[in-house]
Order: sequence, then structure tokens, then C-alpha cells
Amino acid sequence: MKLYLLLPLICCFSFQLYQQTPIKTDSVRLAATMKQLSTFGKTDLGQPNRVAFSDGDLKAREYVIEIMRSAGLQTRVDAAGNIIGRRNGTKSNLKPIAFGSHIDMVPLGGNYDGCVGSMAAIEVIRTLNDRDIRTSHPLEVIIFSNEEGGVMGSRAMVGALGKNALSVVNSTGYSMGEGIQRLGGDTTQLASARREKGSLAAFVELHIEQGGILDTRKLDIGIVEGIVGLNWWDVHFKGMANHAGTTPLDLRKDALLAAARFIEAVNEEARALSGQQVATVGRIKAFPGVPNVIPGEVVLSLEIRDLSTEVIEQLFGKIKARADGIAEQSGVAIEFKALDTTGKPALTSEAIQKAIESVADNLGLSHLYMRSGAGHDAQDIALIAPVGMIFVPSKGGISHSPDEFTSVEDMANGANVLLNTILKLDKQLN
Repeated sequence: MKLYLLLPLICCFSFQLYQQTPIKTDSVRLAATMKQLSTFGKTDLGQPNRVAFSDGDLKAREYVIEIMRSAGLQTRVDAAGNIIGRRNGTKSNLKPIAFGSHIDMVPLGGNYDGCVGSMAAIEVIRTLNDRDIRTSHPLEVIIFSNEEGGVMGSRAMVGALGKNALSVVNSTGYSMGEGIQRLGGDTTQLASARREKGSLAAFVELHIEQGGILDTRKLDIGIVEGIVGLNWWDVHFKGMANHAGTTPLDLRKDALLAAARFIEAVNEEARALSGQQVATVGRIKAFPGVPNVIPGEVVLSLEIRDLSTEVIEQLFGKIKARADGIAEQSGVAIEFKALDTTGKPALTSEAIQKAIESVADNLGLSHLYMRSGAGHDAQDIALIAPVGMIFVPSKGGISHSPDEFTSVEDMANGANVLLNTILKLDKQLN
């Protein structure tokens, strides 16, 4: 065969080989931005404390906006305080592919929760610039505001941030409404932050696992199948306060004893169902709260999490039935007060899951399909767009703590998976 006849085949093969070769981000640059970000918001003892609306949060946001703009992103702050940077695509008719996370933390939190996904998102843009790669879709880096204090920014983006939430005060002393103004948002224009369903082609969030599964099993990447929903209740136990020394045991209506039996029942019922659902009592208050008085009233919290709303309801029904039995046996009235749920279950897109898996395989990274037991901004964005989540290991499963740690290698692995997943989705969704 003539050489000139082979040239198209050779070129085609070379192009396919190039397309299959994964691109890698600059791990040194990513680590440097993570280190710089960690300098904003610390206690006098040097512990991380960048709570939303704090001075540290404001300074960190200024830094993030600066590096986003230096990366060529058209950067703005929306009415809810979300930082949004846009990189135009080659096709103006396509919807944006978005990715990002958050940089605020819980009081005395860690430097990796949310921050890895945020800095990696910016590193993706920098790498594309370095290689002069233009995507067909516009790309948007989104740094959500106040994730830890109620997924404020992402909730506003899907039109689900209620007016009552604006009065909630965090540890800084600022309410959400006041905080939004501090961040450069505008509570009078919150509707303008809302994105319509279908306005994004996809959203992908890279995050540390916040658990120990990947670290224990020595795996590189978690492919999130879904983010669990959770429901909260306050449970009130009403017995009778009486003298602890003069009231016989068989004549007592001890609210705390009934609450103890209830707590054990919660654990038993959660374990009895097949699946990975969890139920927790994390707070308890007894009144009057003195050693020589039988507790006449107890208030405790109940939280149930699962990927299925039906499972949550089923488990609650079983716990409620156990409570009815305890009330009858003890003479203590038990009432449940449902609180606003923090988040509904959100399944991730199977197509994005498969894209992440393919990219991880191509990069030679081990991976595991898993659920997220913690809430994330992607949980809200799932209401308006297909979403995917990439997990990287948390050392020792530690999170929301100054001891939180993810290695430079693991951060780089996550950034590389994120970058190549975005490029893969850009072709698949085109």
C-alpha cells in the first residue's frame, strides 16, 4: 500500500491515542494554593477557624477571586455570595459544565473539606490554559458560600433558600442575611441567583471523603453514587419531676429513663433493617437537671440518614412504634416534632459515574463506588442538573477537625480525575 494512503489511518490512530492519554494538573501549584488558602482564618493558637462571614472568610474569598481572575475567568459574586468564574467555550449554544465546592469551614474545622475541590477546580482551568485547550462547552468554577452553615449558596442557586433561613445566626454572630451582605451579595435580589432546571449541562464536585473507607482500603478514588438525605426531629419526653430520695422506683415517671430506653431502641431498629441507613441521637437535655430530682422532662434529637426517602420513613415508623411502647410502659408521654430537613436524598448521574470510572481506569487509579453520608452542595444542584462527585481519601477518616488531612498525591489524583472527567463530559455532552 502506498504511504500516502496510510497517512490518514496513521493520523487517525495518533489522534485517538492522544485523546486517550490523560492530562495531568500541576500538583506543586495545587499544593501551593492549598497552603496559601490555609493561612486565612485562624485562632490565636493557629488552629483553622474560617467560619462563613468571618474576617478570615472574607480574606480567603479575596484571594480566591484574585487567582480566578488571574486564570482568565470572568469572575463575579452573585446575590447569594457565590463566587462564579466563567471560561467561554468554542460553541456559544452549549450550556455550561460547572464544577467547584466551598472554602468555609465549621468552627475549628480542617483545611481540606471543600477546599480541595475548590482549589482543584481552579487548577483545572490553569492546566487548560497552560495547554491551550479550549472546550466546546463554557466552563464555570463555582465556590459556594456558607456550605457548612446550611448549604446557603447552593440552596439559593436552586431557589430553595427560605426567608426564615436568613435570620439564622452562626458562630460569628452574623445572621445569614447579614452574612450575605458581608460577602458582597444582596438579600433583596436573591431571586437573581437562582438557576433554572436544565441551565447547566452538568455539575461535578471533588471532595475529601470525610470518612475512612478509602483510606482503610488503600483506594485512590471514590465514585459517589448518591448523597444521603436526612431528617431531624426533636423528641420530647414528659414525665413527672419528683424527689429522688422519697419516690419509690415503681411510682416514678422518669423521663430520662424512658429516653435511655428510646436511645437504645433507635440503635436496635436502625441495625435491624438491611441496608446502610443510620440513625443517631446526638443531643440530650434533662430537666430540671439536678442530682436529687427525678427528671420530669427530656428533649433529645433524632436524625435518620439514607439514600432512600422511603427507607427513612420506614425506619422512623419502626422507631415511633417503639416509642409508643416505651410511653405505655413508663407512663412518660413521648412527642415528635419534625424539623426542617437538611437535605433530600440525591442520586448522582450514572453517565457521570461511568465517566469518572473510565477516567480513573485510564489514570491507573483504584476506585470504589460508594455513597456520601455527609451533605454537599452537589445535593442541591442535583435538583437542576445532572451531578457527579469524586472522593479522595481522608487520612484516618478524620474530618471537621484541625487534624483533617489529605496528602498532596491524593489531592493531585482527585484534580486529575476532575480535569479529565470535565474533558470527557465536554465531548459526550456535545
